[in-house]
Amino acid sequence: MEGELPAAVERVPGLPAGGAGAHSPPALLPAEVLDLDGEDDDLEVFSKDASFTDMNSFSPMMLTSPLSMINHIKFEDEPDLKDLFIMVDDPESHVTTIETFITYRIVTKTSRGEFDSSEFEVRRRYQDFLWLKGRLEDAHPTLIIPPLPEKFIVKGMVERFNDDFIETRRKALHKFLNRIADHPTLTFNEDFKMFLTAQTGELSAHKKQGSGLLSKMGQTLRAVALSMRGVKNRPDEFMEMNDFIETFSQKINLIDKISQRIYKEGREYFDELKEYGPIHTLWSESEEDLADTLSGVARCIDRCGGATEKRLSGLSEALLPVVHEYVLYSEILMLREEIGRLEDKVECANNALKADWERWKENMRNDIRSAFSDFAAQNVHYYEQCLATWEAFLTSQNDLHSKEPSEDTL
Repeated sequence: MEGELPAAVERVPGLPAGGAGAHSPPALLPAEVLDLDGEDDDLEVFSKDASFTDMNSFSPMMLTSPLSMINHIKFEDEPDLKDLFIMVDDPESHVTTIETFITYRIVTKTSRGEFDSSEFEVRRRYQDFLWLKGRLEDAHPTLIIPPLPEKFIVKGMVERFNDDFIETRRKALHKFLNRIADHPTLTFNEDFKMFLTAQTGELSAHKKQGSGLLSKMGQTLRAVALSMRGVKNRPDEFMEMNDFIETFSQKINLIDKISQRIYKEGREYFDELKEYGPIHTLWSESEEDLADTLSGVARCIDRCGGATEKRLSGLSEALLPVVHEYVLYSEILMLREEIGRLEDKVECANNALKADWERWKENMRNDIRSAFSDFAAQNVHYYEQCLATWEAFLTSQNDLHSKEPSEDTL
């Protein structure tokens, strides 16, 4: 399928052809391994000597067969009208003489008549996703295009953390494509269809054709919008939109920073617990009279450490990606808001932006509400586990003391 790539293909070890991994807890994300690098176009590229032998933490929820996709995916909105299903899975490393990069399998199932088949399977690398996003922005300058994960690169710690990086990116790319598929306008974009169906050589040829008429119109519209920055006489609704975007951007960025800090401090606490428990175990070996108490404390610390690990995994899986996605959205919206400056000159563009704006706000509120509700439930479960652990320890100690003979009975 990837015959056009001058690369040796290696399937990621530990991951079967369908992309399903072992049922193990999600790996904790490294707190300090990703740095922003805005220069490279294909930022899943690692060093030529990067090892991919430890990739075994891919999501256990990946489907093992594309044929079962429809039966396994649940959609809350209009489940009977869903006619396009997309899955991003099965990362593969490709090695050339100058680089190592990752491609992802994209499986599409559809019942739409404009597709030549009901099922497609292609492989794409990160720069292909960048191309698609750019074409969507050119063709639909008044719509809110979903964000891609930033151009991150792992520096100095590739061998240890590449599996986490790839899995995080896979999830973000999966969400990106499904956001487009669920959009009432973007889902019918011809470049999107080409991205989902064309094999590598065909897509490369399509890229070389350059921008079409709609793309050039979009670029013109954006240029006019940016030239109108000084216009003050705008409709009130766009003034309200601007105020909302500014406030939202400030709040979501602050929440993102604090959430990342909480996660980092939680990892540090977890690392301390891993050292704290064994100390009590060693101590118990040299203190016969305190052996039961010290061993009990060690067991409690170990159990609380396990609960802490699950809580951090839940935080990195559920809350952090949602919050950060909307940080990226806020950056996009700061640009899209400029369309409102065109007023009567592009009234249809205004209407398109307003409709997409209302749709986006509804989705945002549902996503944020769901993420924080899940986070709250995880916290309740975590503290209940820790509380029950220490209460059981206290009960055991009280029972132990009550059984010890007092001096008066001796």
